[in-house]
Amino acid sequence: MAYRKEKFENGDIAHVMLRGVEGIKIFKDIDDYYRGIFSIYEFNNLNSVSIYWRRKILKTLKKRIQRGPSSLQFMDERERMVDVLSFCFMPNHIHLLIRQIQDNGITKFMSKMGTGYGGYFNRKNKRQGHIFQTVFVATKIKTDDQARVVFAYIHANPISLIYKDWKSIRMGNKDFNKIAEFLEKYKWSSYPDYIGIQNFPSVTQRKFLLDLFGGERNCKEFVEDYIKNKGESKEVAKLFLE
Repeated sequence: MAYRKEKFENGDIAHVMLRGVEGIKIFKDIDDYYRGIFSIYEFNNLNSVSIYWRRKILKTLKKRIQRGPSSLQFMDERERMVDVLSFCFMPNHIHLLIRQIQDNGITKFMSKMGTGYGGYFNRKNKRQGHIFQTVFVATKIKTDDQARVVFAYIHANPISLIYKDWKSIRMGNKDFNKIAEFLEKYKWSSYPDYIGIQNFPSVTQRKFLLDLFGGERNCKEFVEDYIKNKGESKEVAKLFLE
C-alpha cells in the first residue's frame, strides 16, 4: 500500500478511509470482522506486534478478565500511535476517525493495519497482492463542527446496507425507527459504545468526542438529527471538496 505524502502534526484529527482494491469485499464473514476489530486495536502500537503470540496470551488470560481492572493492565501495554476516536467497518471499506499522538503516527498505523489485516486476508483466501487501494484517503478535520458531522457521517454508513439510497427515500417514522434500531445494533461500529451500549469499548478513546457533544445522549441525538436531515451538511460538503 502506498501512502499519502501529506504530513500530520501530533494532535491533528483525520478522517481516514480504506477501500478494497477493485471493490473486493474485505470482510466476507464474521471472523473477518472480528479480525478487523482485533487489528485496529493491536496494530495501534509503536512496538512490534506478533498477532499469533498476542492471541495466545489473551486466550491464556481469559479467566483473569473477570478478576477486575488490575488484571487487565498487562493486556494493554501498547504504545499507541493514534487515538482511535471512532470507526465503522463496511463490507468493502473502513472508516476511521483518528487523532495522531506520535510523530508520523497516522501513516505508521495505517501501514501496520494495512499490512497486518492484508496478510491475514490473503492467507485465508489463498491470494496474493494488496487488498486495499494503493493510497488511503485521509482528510484533516479542521473544526469542531467538522468533527461532529464526520462522526455522524461515519456511523450512518451502515444505513446503506438496509436502504441503498436512504438519502433519497421519503422517510417516515417507521423507516427512521428501523434505521435507528439497526445502527444501535450494528456491531462493527463504535456507535454503540458512544451511546452507552457496550460493544468494543477498549478499541476507542471516546472522551474527546463525548466532551465535544456533551455526553452519550447528545451523541445519539446528533446522529439521529443527521439521519433525519438525510446527511445534508455544509460542513461535510466543504470537507470533502477540499
